[in-house]
Amino acid sequence: MLLRQMSNFIASSEAQYEDLYKQSTEDPKKFWSDFAEQEFVWHKQWDNLLDYKLSSDANDLGVKWFEGAKLNITENCIDRHLAAKGEQTAIIFEANDPKEEALHITYSELAKNVNKTANMLKANGAKKGDRICLYMPMTPELAYAVLACARIGAVHSVVFAGFSAKSLSDRVMDSKCNLVLTADGGYRGNKITSLKEITDEALMSCDCVEKVIVLNRTNSKIAMEYGRDVWWQEEFAKASDVCPAEIMDAEDMLFILYTSGSTGKPKGMVHTCGGYMVYVNYSFRNVFQYEEGDIYWCTADIGWITGHSYIVYGPLSAGATTLMFEGVPSYPDMGRFWEVVEKHKVNIFYTAPTAIRSLATCDMRLVTKHDLSSLKTLGTVGEPINLEAWEWYDEHIGKKNCPIVDTWWQTETGGIMITSLAGVTKDIPTYATLPLPGIQPCLMDESGNEITSAEGEGRLCIKYPWPSMARTIYGDHQRYADTYFSSFAGKYFTGDGAKRNAEGNYRITGRVDDIVIVSGHNLGTAEIENIINEHELVAESAVVGYPHDVKGNSIYAFVTLKGTSESGAVTREIRELVAKTLGPICKPEKIQITTGLPKTRSGKIMRRILRKIAAGDFENLGDISTLLNPECVEEVIKGRV
Repeated sequence: MLLRQMSNFIASSEAQYEDLYKQSTEDPKKFWSDFAEQEFVWHKQWDNLLDYKLSSDANDLGVKWFEGAKLNITENCIDRHLAAKGEQTAIIFEANDPKEEALHITYSELAKNVNKTANMLKANGAKKGDRICLYMPMTPELAYAVLACARIGAVHSVVFAGFSAKSLSDRVMDSKCNLVLTADGGYRGNKITSLKEITDEALMSCDCVEKVIVLNRTNSKIAMEYGRDVWWQEEFAKASDVCPAEIMDAEDMLFILYTSGSTGKPKGMVHTCGGYMVYVNYSFRNVFQYEEGDIYWCTADIGWITGHSYIVYGPLSAGATTLMFEGVPSYPDMGRFWEVVEKHKVNIFYTAPTAIRSLATCDMRLVTKHDLSSLKTLGTVGEPINLEAWEWYDEHIGKKNCPIVDTWWQTETGGIMITSLAGVTKDIPTYATLPLPGIQPCLMDESGNEITSAEGEGRLCIKYPWPSMARTIYGDHQRYADTYFSSFAGKYFTGDGAKRNAEGNYRITGRVDDIVIVSGHNLGTAEIENIINEHELVAESAVVGYPHDVKGNSIYAFVTLKGTSESGAVTREIRELVAKTLGPICKPEKIQITTGLPKTRSGKIMRRILRKIAAGDFENLGDISTLLNPECVEEVIKGRV
């Protein structure tokens, strides 16, 4: 079956967007049922489209979409395209080294490679329902592995290959993975990350892993544990390229993906087969207005939700050509992105505001020497984009001729929720703009009342389920209830604040909980504090985010020591400890040694005040007279770094 590119559910005008939005809110069940029935291959139709209760009581909280339906997502991403698109490129692989020849992997080749990878997994003990950890570089084999897990009904848990051994170990143990896929090393610019060495260190504290399959990517010298470790290339060569797809229930787990929590432990968000497939396809086609023959490039890593939804599952389910990039935007120079756009004649380009801000500071000749005329749509993801970056992106990359979709969504939502639709609805600098049809956002005040006026500012919530929403936190449904459904009855609380203008456009104002978004990555402050507090000279710490010109936000740590010490050595050791334990992306940019932290009379650290101080906003600290130690506020201000 060939996907219908000209679907009635893909808006092609503002009027059609408004009509679809009206349909989706007046009769959401019919809206999603009609789209799912028309656009996908099902082995069995659903018995019940949607069953839900949004409650703060974990025993009473649950969401089920397409209940009773049978499918395999890989048949919708690969098999159904083979008759008409077998020789079309599915994945373009651009390696870290620009001298390495790019790969153009057709849908027929993708099918064979995914099937061989699936059989390789089965030969090494994998079966339906197993959790499999993927700690790999951004090579085609990572995409094959993701799809191969889905092919056999195993649950993939991709861990970003920049995380530390401790972070990897925590995630493997939490989901009880019995198989780990990794590589000898991974290229990142002019460096090689020792992935197998990190994996070996992580697995020293994991008793659940039975097999490790190792891809030879960098020809690094590594240790192989007899009986546990096998080489990817050898196992792959032995495998058949025929592997029937496991028939899954729509509500079976597809993957677990960890995101930072406001408490120390990362949250394993669970996404399921049917609803996730439907929504990422729908959102990909609507947001980017993908057309037959387009070359689409999302610069994210598959280790994040953006890579899951908009490198692998969304584009491939739409029969698109998706580009995978192994490298970084700064290697071999800061013109690499634009070189790749020119080389592959990229039409749709989707990246993070952090990358845009960084690239905007570079020599403009690195941009102007490349032909970017193939571009027709630009996008941003991970955090709100500031006006200066938006204007640079619009002028120098889009040549004022490309719509910019500023997409708001989360690991928990599975897919894009609020954005303009490229060339269809208006894009407004610094605004995510309008919800997709099928998404019903609202703003809540601090008292728990919905803000019903056209304009307003408050906590951003979603008041009706959507197909790709996470179903639970793996192994901790009560935490899922507490985190997302306890703040506002019957609504999903995003953790973000937002403003709404008179025309209904939303502007995301940032997190209102203890999460900091750094370079588009959600980092839990509690998790970083826990590691800092492990240092033998640290009495206590408080971690907050503060505005950063390039990263959007960065990490500021206020640290109180036990007794006296040479602070320079301690701050260096803290950075090294956080980088080694959690990964370099979590390392504090600023560390301020304090003699005390502002606290309430019950002993709670007032991070709200510390956020203001870190940002240099000393005029809006609020009433500090009720603090246990108001005198320390002035001291902290004076010591600001």
